[in-house]
Amino acid sequence: MSLWNEIKGYPSRVFFICLIGASLANMDQALFGFVLTPLMEEFGWTIVERGWYLAITFSLAGASIVGLGILADRIGRKAIFQGSILVSSLLVTSLRFAPNTVWLLALRTLGFASGGIQSPITGTIVVEESPPRYRGLLSGILQIGYPVGWFLASLLAAPIIQKYGWRSVFWVGLLSIPYMLIVKFFLRETGSFVRSQQAEAEGARPARFRDLFGPELRLKTWVLFVGEFLHVFAYGATILLTAYFAEGRGWELADAIRLVGFTFLIGSGGYILAAVVGEFLITRRNVIILWSWLGTAAFAVMIWLAESWWEVFLSYSLMTIFFYGTTAVKFTFIAESFPSRLRATGVTFAGSLAVNLGVAFGPLALSYCVEYLGWEMAYTVCGIIPIFLSGVVFLLLKPIPRGTEME
Repeated sequence: MSLWNEIKGYPSRVFFICLIGASLANMDQALFGFVLTPLMEEFGWTIVERGWYLAITFSLAGASIVGLGILADRIGRKAIFQGSILVSSLLVTSLRFAPNTVWLLALRTLGFASGGIQSPITGTIVVEESPPRYRGLLSGILQIGYPVGWFLASLLAAPIIQKYGWRSVFWVGLLSIPYMLIVKFFLRETGSFVRSQQAEAEGARPARFRDLFGPELRLKTWVLFVGEFLHVFAYGATILLTAYFAEGRGWELADAIRLVGFTFLIGSGGYILAAVVGEFLITRRNVIILWSWLGTAAFAVMIWLAESWWEVFLSYSLMTIFFYGTTAVKFTFIAESFPSRLRATGVTFAGSLAVNLGVAFGPLALSYCVEYLGWEMAYTVCGIIPIFLSGVVFLLLKPIPRGTEME
């Protein structure tokens, strides 16, 4: 039976609704990353202070996302998805009016928490509503919402910054609000959640956060967390690549934004390739390891060997294809590792909390290393080495056979 015959109808509707929602959420959140250099200049931050502010906001947001994930296992995936669109869009737009550092950090923390939950929520919905045979493929391709969102943000941010300044960029956040109506009227709650609620109504014990650390799941939970943390620690350091090109290489900010945006678009092909390979050729665990190590090599070439714009562009594109593309199978692998009653909780802990802590401390560590070691060595310590170690950590987990049924 063909792919389309198996997913047509409601499964394909779920996939596209979640893909567009994830893309819009990532578009909104990318805006902040593109204006870090003018933010630092306007508010008088040092490089290290900028790193600390990123660490604070991502750490607090990560803890909040875990709470929202637990709530999603209580009240449903759809309600959290729909509410987060409205709240995060308004908070992103409100950054336009931040008068000082305290207000900026508070709004950024709340905005990223409400927007960041959309990634694990949309992923959980697609995992639970997809045919088992194509679950990894669809949930993997869903992850291109991240690079697509950054690409869309770059198309809007570069000309707005040049003409109106960095504050006006955040008006883009209002564009996502009408999408909550699409979620309201065209998406229903997942069957897995409904069945888990029925089981609880019949006397089954509700899932608890501490169940992640029971005898059956403890080792798996921590290994997934550490592997994801190392991977995203390196990714967190790459959030400052726009600043690196502007501050370390002396490029114009708009040119740096365009480069980052277009390489993200090219990198989306790596997400699709990883999803296909993980679904039909080798296990998802092995794709995570292989893609991580190939991404390590491309990252090293970009930092140490690439000199011309085209050399940077090509090596950066390869890095996004493999390093970022790992996410396409990593999310599915994490989601498949937890039972449905704990899936949103497990995904937000081993996924989103690890992601936000990695994104928090990656830029912070990089900021200190830049201060004492320079940009190139800083990216070696905070980017290249952690990516490689992430692949090593995932070796500790057993592969999950492709097409495995989930309860």
